[in-house]
Amino acid sequence: METFGDDLETMRRVPLADEHVAAICEIGRECSYAAGEMVAELGSPMDRFVYVIEGEIEVVDPYSGERMLPSTLGPTQFMGEIAFLNGGTNMLGMRAAKPTRTIEAPRDAMLELMARVPELSDHIITVFSARRRRQFEQSNSGIKLIGADRDPRIQQCERFLSRNRIPFQSYDLDSSDTEASRLCSLVDHEPAVILGKDRPLDDPSPRALAQALNLDLAIGEGETVDLLIVGAGPSGVAAAVYAGAEGMSALVVEDTAIGGQAGTSSRIENYMGFPTGISGSDLIYRGQIQALKFGTRFAMPRRVEALEEMPDGTFCATLDHGERLCARAVLVATGVQYRRLPINRLEELEGAGVFYAATEMEARFCRNTEVVVVGGGNSAGQAAMYLSRAAKCVHVVVRGTSLAASMSDYLSRRLEADTRVQLHYETTVSQLHGADHLDAITLDTPDGQRRIESRALFIMIGAAPNTDWLAEHIDLDERGFVLTGEKVGRDSPYETSKPGIFAVGDVRAGSVKRVASGVGEGSVVVSRIWAHVDQLRRAEAIGAAA
Repeated sequence: METFGDDLETMRRVPLADEHVAAICEIGRECSYAAGEMVAELGSPMDRFVYVIEGEIEVVDPYSGERMLPSTLGPTQFMGEIAFLNGGTNMLGMRAAKPTRTIEAPRDAMLELMARVPELSDHIITVFSARRRRQFEQSNSGIKLIGADRDPRIQQCERFLSRNRIPFQSYDLDSSDTEASRLCSLVDHEPAVILGKDRPLDDPSPRALAQALNLDLAIGEGETVDLLIVGAGPSGVAAAVYAGAEGMSALVVEDTAIGGQAGTSSRIENYMGFPTGISGSDLIYRGQIQALKFGTRFAMPRRVEALEEMPDGTFCATLDHGERLCARAVLVATGVQYRRLPINRLEELEGAGVFYAATEMEARFCRNTEVVVVGGGNSAGQAAMYLSRAAKCVHVVVRGTSLAASMSDYLSRRLEADTRVQLHYETTVSQLHGADHLDAITLDTPDGQRRIESRALFIMIGAAPNTDWLAEHIDLDERGFVLTGEKVGRDSPYETSKPGIFAVGDVRAGSVKRVASGVGEGSVVVSRIWAHVDQLRRAEAIGAAA
């Protein structure tokens, strides 16, 4: 299966071209560091591009103060990883191992240079991506999680980091690992998130983590962007790429993680161009990096709670915590969310055995146990196949009499052939058991009730659109999906009943619920959005001249 970002251990180190180095020198300045002097502190803003002229830079272990990795950066190499594109923070401290000279260019100037010189951009992004991949896979980071096995809050933090491919290390509270014991002593053996050497995060949450990592972008009052994209699934990220490529100022607001429901898919095999399959998170991550390359910004985890149309034709969105952001056009790409089961104690056990995604994080709670997956669609089938690698048995619970109408043929045949998967047709979940964590599930089957001892229930049924904040502005169908195109008298199939508001992907009534179609819609809609934005810009220019 394909993954993104070549491994630095096998990637040949190619120096930047002389003309590229000369261009960096024009926008940067020379800096010098003594041996042992920090070049970038852990947690500091990644606000400059650092190119090494002479000397050596090493990664610092925040706990021992010693060199963390055997490899170092020397002449012709540069610091940084993919967070540089979005203005994130340094997740590793960097120190001069010997007297070192560098050329350092401000981030904004460097991004502008990369936009003008695609060969330079390609080289840097390839290296940045490879470094992030290695950091993520080897968990090289100053972010430590304690007790995700016990605390739903820490699980939420772990899910946020994992789905956004941010490196971290996670330890169970009862782990015998020496480092885990040291960290547990810092927080009185309570679940916690620790940043750097010894800084516990107050009231750990994805939002608090995002603020610490500078992912929760400071959105200025009065700022107006060309396009506000709400949702970062396949359609939203595709639109982000094309909007940036067309020169529009665009901001993507996402309340959970890049990728949407597609980001939770462990393996997509029917997306063109990836014959061996690709994970949903890898696929969408590639798109996010492309969008960042073109200047599109991402803010997460943030949520749009209300929308107001202004007299000049722009829209102002109110975000959680009260911030407002104005845009000349709004693209609704919020997708859908899995419906909850109508059973007692479901909400109480969410994060404590009840899950709505099957990623590597959730899979580690399923080793050698029995797992129940509810749903008959592709997402449920992919989850069952993925979880069967770790679980003793995966029980797939389906209300209907077969999978033929709701699941791709290749996937249903694999489930039927897998000895670690049991299919239960005409069956529903009726009861959940357990005190502070799920420990058993009761099924209602055609032959009566059956109790399964299980600590993991994955719910992937139906789809509810995320459109409550839009009801006052645009036409929705009886289920809450956005009506577009001919249904509301518009020429474009992606225009809503309100000029300036567009909708793509699963949230749009009548859309094909597939990743490829979502990407296609997000790509195509940008040309119509550009026409609308250009019209508003012209009106603004005329008003200013008058």
